[in-house]
Amino acid sequence: MQAPTGFEPHYRKSPLTDPWEPLYSRKTDGAVVLGLEVTEAHTNSRGFVHGGLISALADNAMGLSCGHRLGDGARLVTVNLTLDFLASAQVGQWLEFDTIFVKPGGSLCFAQAFVTADGEPCARANAVFKVVRKVN
Repeated sequence: MQAPTGFEPHYRKSPLTDPWEPLYSRKTDGAVVLGLEVTEAHTNSRGFVHGGLISALADNAMGLSCGHRLGDGARLVTVNLTLDFLASAQVGQWLEFDTIFVKPGGSLCFAQAFVTADGEPCARANAVFKVVRKVN
């Protein structure tokens, strides 16, 4: 499978996400959208995408989107993360994490994302992030 138009190899690497590579991302005016092709490495013992992967990548997409909105190298840490799992995702599907709402603030940032598998909703997420200021 080739990543959909507009997606490029994800620019931000992490020890947590290294085993899930290749990850892809695309930036919009207000968000960073993540995506990947589901392989066996992304699944649980039942053969569908593990909820932990969905949670981690939804958190990642929303945090990056908040940082993108805030600009100026904003750093954020997750304060609260909730997910509702709506359906399962299977090997071979394109999994996409699209942040659809961001309310940036001086100390807190709020976000909501939808996760789709081949365009069909499989999860929705809400998060609150603390804006961490650099100490000089």
